[in-house]
Amino acid sequence: MRAWVVEEPAPIASGPLRRADREVPAPGPGELLVRVLACGVCRTDLHVAEGDLPVHLPGVTPGHEIVGEVAEAGPGCLHRPGDRVGVAWLRGTCGACRFCRRGAENLCPASVYTGWDAHGGYAEYATAVDAYAYALPAELDDVRAAPLLCAGIIGYRALRRAELPPGGRLGIWGFGGSAHLAAQIALAEGAEVHVFTRSPAARELARELGASWAGDSFEAAPAPLDAAILFAPAGELVPAVLERLDRGGTCAVAGIHLSDIPVLDYQRHLFQERQLRSVTANTRADGEEFLTLAARLDVAVTTHAYGLDEADRALADLAGDRFAGAAVLVP
Repeated sequence: MRAWVVEEPAPIASGPLRRADREVPAPGPGELLVRVLACGVCRTDLHVAEGDLPVHLPGVTPGHEIVGEVAEAGPGCLHRPGDRVGVAWLRGTCGACRFCRRGAENLCPASVYTGWDAHGGYAEYATAVDAYAYALPAELDDVRAAPLLCAGIIGYRALRRAELPPGGRLGIWGFGGSAHLAAQIALAEGAEVHVFTRSPAARELARELGASWAGDSFEAAPAPLDAAILFAPAGELVPAVLERLDRGGTCAVAGIHLSDIPVLDYQRHLFQERQLRSVTANTRADGEEFLTLAARLDVAVTTHAYGLDEADRALADLAGDRFAGAAVLVP
């Protein structure tokens, strides 16, 4: 089968992704073999390719926003051949540690991830753990559903971590695949959304989706914000975000990687009970809640389709902010 691999992590301009021919994998007990119908291109894939995340599996095939058809089911699976499933970032947890037992499986020390610990969806086939594969609402077609499986789910968790009060003002920094989905959930729940991004195209998309205001990353907010989500992996933005929060406001950092945060001034950035919180992966409950909500609200997913043979270009375009929304590989 056709696949892409990260031979040696390096800046995307140097071409760390390489085409490869691999055997179609065989599913083990509790695993599914999935024929990939669409795979979203996520910023985490870029972090894997460029080495911002440490190597977990040498020669890994990235991709963790997989919509596919079950081609084969190993022993003990509930999904059957022919079922359409979604395969997301979280591939497995131990199920026994104190975090798993209290419903925080996203913090499991033994957790493993699609496209990092196991080969992902930049290929014609991938395996998935049956218990972590999602049944997808019929209303969501393949290309539209793909970005929901990480960008959407993580954005949803970040929104909840930001503790936006009812009818409150939400600031969003960075407006790519995840942000444009989280913004729609917030708007549907009655929030006033303000978007901060360096991309003119992304600012235009934000306004089209209903944002009250959109400006550059360091512009002054039109009014103090009750909550904020930082999607851009830029630590230098953290002080700017915190300065724009009202008393008691919370900033949730949504990315798996963030560059260094400058020194914070307690009075300017944190006093008056402002909070800075991280977001770590997601639980399956997050995914189920979000996918149901996205279908019910008919969330608009802005996508740009690339062929599987264009995966390297898709990642380079993501790194260069050359599109608004989300890229999706279609084999």
